[in-house]
Amino acid sequence: MPALKLYGIPNCNTVKKARDWLENKHIAYEFHDFKKQGVSQQILENWLAQISHEKLINRTGLTWRSLDDNTKTGIIDNASAIALMQAKISVIKRPIVEKNGKILCLGFEEAAYKEHLIK
Repeated sequence: MPALKLYGIPNCNTVKKARDWLENKHIAYEFHDFKKQGVSQQILENWLAQISHEKLINRTGLTWRSLDDNTKTGIIDNASAIALMQAKISVIKRPIVEKNGKILCLGFEEAAYKEHLIK
């Protein structure tokens, strides 16, 4: 089983780009489908210990934009962010590439993938 894990949603264009890039570079990874497998509070807490909820929540995506203003302004700390991310999994910025629990890349930028994933 590869140590590299890619979290995302299969029909997301950014996730597709990341998966294609990894496959073209012959980098083995395990895909974690948010829609089918969800995401645990423990995983979210681990990620939030590494990056802020402002970065982990995709505030430019359709899911965020469709939220009411009270929900948006209610995201004030990790606990409220976790509650939102578990209720509306599509609000999580994706893809997330991690290895042994450490986030290597958030989103897809080829330069960052080259820097962090190619030895």
